[in-house]
Amino acid sequence: MSMSPSEEENHRKTVEDKAEMGRRKRAIWERKWKRLDIVKAFASLFVHFLCLLAPFHFTWPALRVAFVVYTVGGLGITVSYHRNLAHRSFKVPKWLEYLFAYCGLLAIQGDPIDWVSTHRYHHQFTDSARDPHSPNEGFWFSHLLWLFDTGYLVEKCGRKTNVEDLKRQWYYKFLQRTVMYHILAFGFLLYYFGGLSFLTWGMGIGVAMEHHVTCLINSLCHIWGSRTWKTNDTSRNVWWLSVFSFGESWHNNHHAFESSARQGLEWWQIDISWYIVRFLEIIGLATDVKLPSESQRRRMALVR
Repeated sequence: MSMSPSEEENHRKTVEDKAEMGRRKRAIWERKWKRLDIVKAFASLFVHFLCLLAPFHFTWPALRVAFVVYTVGGLGITVSYHRNLAHRSFKVPKWLEYLFAYCGLLAIQGDPIDWVSTHRYHHQFTDSARDPHSPNEGFWFSHLLWLFDTGYLVEKCGRKTNVEDLKRQWYYKFLQRTVMYHILAFGFLLYYFGGLSFLTWGMGIGVAMEHHVTCLINSLCHIWGSRTWKTNDTSRNVWWLSVFSFGESWHNNHHAFESSARQGLEWWQIDISWYIVRFLEIIGLATDVKLPSESQRRRMALVR
């Protein structure tokens, strides 16, 4: 149930007051860790521990597995979680939407309902005291530490009342309830087919690299880079990160035109996620593909 305007205003003032009293202390120390925080921290530590073991179990097939896991999980995040579900930049048939979302689940960044809710709050409250991962609270907070303080996220943003479109679908509620089983099954299959070699390189290197690339969009792309559009935030374009992030690092472009399925707006701006959406559109699987109009681009341009 959403808050009334007066309740929303009171909640905003409370959050801002708490932020002014010492927001940085919340990240790791001087707070009570919830069970979910501990689970998330353990999962992150386990993935990074696998990375430490990976060099001792190197094989060429394992390297290929890492690349596949990185690519499939990464595109699941960018094409599905981000552009399709969070911003509704395009539509695809449900069977394909659900398949893409499952690929995103394998990136071990949470279920679609949780991920999409946080991202929508980020756009609603960008760079304010209510931003879930504001760079104003420090690079490492916006990069990673915010993940391990679910209580703070609730204080900032409230409950997940901004994803009713996903909550109404059985598939996403099912993934939310069973996410850990899918991750455990994923790890088991990697170990079954390739032992520690596939596990350390697939769930270790592949997942960790994709996780940190995604986190760099939250941290680096609000601190360093170029700006092309007049946005009321610190979003930046980081050109060299675009290949690794499948086009997500054209972040100033994205904040200027949030609903656009294309984030690399110029021909030379590499945007692999957009190439996939465009291909799906050409073959008739993607519809209602949103792009910024020329009038919108002129209105948002820094230099006219």
